[in-house]
Amino acid sequence: MTNPRKRGRAEDVAPATQARKVPGADLLSAAQAAVGAAQTAAGQAIDAAQQTAGYAFDAAVRLPPASAQLAAQLPDLVENLSIAVDRLNSTIDRLDRTLALADPVFATYDRLLPRLEAMISLGEDVFGAVAKLPGVGLLGRITGRGGEEPAPEPEPDKRGRRRR
Repeated sequence: MTNPRKRGRAEDVAPATQARKVPGADLLSAAQAAVGAAQTAAGQAIDAAQQTAGYAFDAAVRLPPASAQLAAQLPDLVENLSIAVDRLNSTIDRLDRTLALADPVFATYDRLLPRLEAMISLGEDVFGAVAKLPGVGLLGRITGRGGEEPAPEPEPDKRGRRRR
């Protein structure tokens, strides 16, 4: 019931293959489009780089002499800066060691200062108490050691005159 002539003919097979879609065709066309876009982007990047290099060359050619001299001195300036930073680091290290050695002295000062302040306050209290003793002012004037405090000025009365 089948016709043997139609089964093996190439004419019948070819139209069926062409009608079916190949699954990789979409992937292939997308890859080709991506390659084209990448080539376009690379071309634009190369053009931009060439243009930037041209601008940089133009700017370098037009540098003023002072800028060219500064650019020539830049390596020496960087080297001097490096030396200065090294010296600063060694100075900081020495300062740290010195402060570490002086730390006990600072702790002793912290303990002594309140005591010294208390002694000074006590001395001022004693001096004030002795100054109130009768005859100390005369003794001070005789010995030349007593500095008399100046007498307070009388207050002016309401009219601006001083009382006598």
